[in-house]
Amino acid sequence: MKKHVIILLFLILLISACTKKEEKEITPLDRLGEYVDLWSKAEFTKMYDEFIEERSKEAFGKEQFVDRTELLYKDLGIKDVIVEFDKPEAEEEVYNKEESYTYPVRIKMETIAGPIEFEKDVALVNEVRDEKDNWYIQWDPSFTLPDLMKQDKVGVSIIPSNRGEIFDRNDNAIAINGSGIEVGIVPEQFDIDENAEKLANILGTTSEFIDKQLNQSWVLPNHFVPIKKLAFTQEAIYDEAKQIAGVESKKTDLREYPYAGALSHLIGYIGRINADELEELKDEGYAESDVVGKRGLEQLLEEQLRGEDGVRIYIEKTDHNAEKIIIAEKTAVDGKKITLTIDAELQKTTFEAMNHEPGTAAVINPETGETLVLASSPAFDPNEFAIGVSASRYNELTEDPNQPLLNRFAATYAPGSAIKPVTAAIGLAAGTLKPEKGHTINDNKWQKDSSWGNFKVSRLYSPPNPVDLQKALVYSDNIYFAMEALSMGKDQFVEGFTKFGFGEVIPFSYPLRKSQISNDGKIASEGQLADTSFGQGQMLMNIVHLATSYAPIITDGKMFKPILFEDEPKSEVWKEGLISPENASILRKDLREIVVKGSAKDADIPSIKISGKTGTAELKSSQNESGKENGFFVAYPTEDMSYIFAMMIEGVEDQGGSSHVVKKVAEVMSK
Repeated sequence: MKKHVIILLFLILLISACTKKEEKEITPLDRLGEYVDLWSKAEFTKMYDEFIEERSKEAFGKEQFVDRTELLYKDLGIKDVIVEFDKPEAEEEVYNKEESYTYPVRIKMETIAGPIEFEKDVALVNEVRDEKDNWYIQWDPSFTLPDLMKQDKVGVSIIPSNRGEIFDRNDNAIAINGSGIEVGIVPEQFDIDENAEKLANILGTTSEFIDKQLNQSWVLPNHFVPIKKLAFTQEAIYDEAKQIAGVESKKTDLREYPYAGALSHLIGYIGRINADELEELKDEGYAESDVVGKRGLEQLLEEQLRGEDGVRIYIEKTDHNAEKIIIAEKTAVDGKKITLTIDAELQKTTFEAMNHEPGTAAVINPETGETLVLASSPAFDPNEFAIGVSASRYNELTEDPNQPLLNRFAATYAPGSAIKPVTAAIGLAAGTLKPEKGHTINDNKWQKDSSWGNFKVSRLYSPPNPVDLQKALVYSDNIYFAMEALSMGKDQFVEGFTKFGFGEVIPFSYPLRKSQISNDGKIASEGQLADTSFGQGQMLMNIVHLATSYAPIITDGKMFKPILFEDEPKSEVWKEGLISPENASILRKDLREIVVKGSAKDADIPSIKISGKTGTAELKSSQNESGKENGFFVAYPTEDMSYIFAMMIEGVEDQGGSSHVVKKVAEVMSK
C-alpha cells in the first residue's frame, strides 16, 4: 500500500513539474500586443493601470495619461485609430529582465484636420508588482501625438474659406466677397452727451447701444470702437456720420452686391444664421457665427456657394521659442463660382426703365433658352440686408404699398391680350382658325346667343369689317378671339395650351409659380372659354413663361427650356411642333404690324424695328390682388429676333394703359 502511495505522489509531482515547464513565459511582445489592442480601443484607464511602468506614472501621472488624452481625442475628433507593429522574424529565446526591449509601432488616426500618421519606438521594461514580474511600457505624451511633450500646448486653428461668388454672362460681379465701411468711435475725441443721440439717428441704432459699446472692458480712450457696418451703397450715411468729431471708419470685409436693387430679387442676400436655421442645418457643420443665404440664389445655391473651412492642428512647443509644429492640416475649400446667363447691364437698364413701379420683366433668347433679364420692381438693397437691417427699416419696407419685398417674377398674373398670339398659334395648328377668313362684327359688345345671359365680350376698338387675324391682332379685338375659341372648342383649346406648358411647372432653375389655364385646368363654360382666349378668366402666367411662349413664333414651332446658369445645356427642346413654319411666318408679319399700325405704335421708333403684342388685364395675381389693370408688352427685334422681351407694369389704368409699358420696353431696346 505504501508503495502505491509513493508512486502516486511521484506522478503528481512529475506532472506538476512538466506543466510548469510547459507554461509559456509572458514576453515583451505579448505585452505590447495586449497594449496595442487596448490603444486601438482607446481604453486609457486600463492601459494606465495595467501596462505603464512606475517611472512613467511618476513623471506624468494619470491626469496626463488618461484625462489629457481623452480630452485631446474629443477636441481633435480623433477616431479610427490603428496601431500596428511587426513582430521580429525570430523571437529571442530568453529575455533578460534587467534590460529593456524596444519595438517600432505605426500609429494612424483620423482627426478634424485629416489623417495623422507617425512612428513611435515603444520600450518595455520588467517590473515586479504583487510579487509577480511583468513587462511594462515606458510612456510619454508623444505616444498620443507626434513630438508632444508634457508642457506643450495643442492648438486648433480654423482656416477660413471664401464664399462662392456670382457673375453674369460677361463676368460682371453680381455677388462677391467685397468690402464695406465699419463706422466707429474714438472715445477720447467723442462727446457722448452731445453726439450719441445724433449719431444713433444717423446709423439707425440707439444711444443706449452706443453707450454700451463704449463701456466694454477692453475699451481705452484712443481705441477704435466699432459701432455699425455700412455697405458701399450706404456711403451717404457715413458721409453724414463722419461730420461728428470722434467718428472714424475702417474698411471691413462684406458680401457685396454691385447691382443693388436691380438684381436683388434674383440674387437675394446672406445674413447671420438664426436659431431656426441653425437647428435645421446643425448636422451640416454650421455654427452660430456663420452666415447663410436668406433669399434668392444665395439661398437656393447655399450648398454650392458655401465654402468648407480648413482646420489646422498644431503643437506649440514650450522649449523652442514657442515654435508651432503643424501635425495635421485640412485645406480650406472655397465655394463654387457661379456664372449666370443674365446680362447684368441689360438687367440694370431694364430695372431703371421700370422706375420703381410695381412690375416684372424677363428677356429670353428664343434659340437657346438663355435668360438675359429677370427683374422685379420695386426692390430692396441686398447690401443693406447683408449687414443686418434694423426692425424699423424692415417695417418700413413691409408696409410700403408697392411691396418692394415681393418677388413678382416668381408670381403669376392674368396675361390679358398679350396671350392672343398664342391663342392664334393654337387655332392655326388646330386648323380651325383661317388667317384670311374675316368675321363681320358690328358692335363693341358681343355674345353668342341669349344662353349667355348678361355675359358679353367687349372690345375697345372697332376694326373695319371683315375682321381677319391680322386686324384682330392689330386692333386687339377680344370678340374675334372669343369667336375663334368657340370654333376651336374647349377640348382643342385646353389641349393647345397644355402643349404650350400650361398646368406644369416650368423647367427652370429658379422656382416659379406654374402657369394655369384655369384653377382646375378645365374650361367649364363657353363664357369662360371666351374670356380665357384673350388672357382673362382664371388664366395666370409667370413672366418667364410668357416670354418663352412667343419663342415658337420665332423658331418655327420649338420652345426651348429656359435656363439661368451658363453651364446648363443650351437649346434643349422643351416643347416642339407647336406651330408650322408657314403659320409662324404669318404671325411674325402680324406682330410687326401691331407696332407699325396698332396698339404698340409707341414702339415704332427709328433706331430699331420692333415686333410685339400689348396686353391689358385686370390684376389677378397669385397674391389675390385686384381692382387695377396690368399693362403688358411682349416684343422682339424684328430683324435679328435674338431675344424676346416681356414686361408687365401694375396699375397702368391712369397712365395710358399698355402704351405706358410699350414706351419702357422700346426705351430699353433702343439702347
